[in-house]
Amino acid sequence: MSDAADRQQKPTPMDLALAEARAAEGRGEVPIGAVILSPAGEPIARAGNRTLELKDPTAHAELLAIRAACERLGSERLTGCDLYVTLEPCPMCAAAISFARIRRLYYGAADEKGGGVDHGPRIFSHPTCHHRPEVYGGIGESDAAAMLRAFFAARRA
Repeated sequence: MSDAADRQQKPTPMDLALAEARAAEGRGEVPIGAVILSPAGEPIARAGNRTLELKDPTAHAELLAIRAACERLGSERLTGCDLYVTLEPCPMCAAAISFARIRRLYYGAADEKGGGVDHGPRIFSHPTCHHRPEVYGGIGESDAAAMLRAFFAARRA
């Protein structure tokens, strides 16, 4: 079976996050999506930005997915869970990722202006950060970055 055929049958976690980003864009939101996998590797929560819809500045994809995963697992900790998100998390989301004890963070596009992981305040590098997930950037970066560029170009036009 070819890689393309296998991807069509079973989307990757980043494919699922990109689908959530497209859905957010369809709602007029900034196209960012997130997916959380259980320790067994199964998706347990998916979300896209809903800040405009909910009139809530904290309704970022990552926070919504973390809330849903915590509810599903019945715990405030997501130990052993992995988070896939289309854009480098902002400082607020990075702090929530740490508090939730996410095992691994995979993100698509870097965010030099608003990022809080590999750019900006680099939340996980602070000595007061109690939990540091493994971080893998650039996963699905070209698709995520292209979606964001097109979204903001259309807003400026």
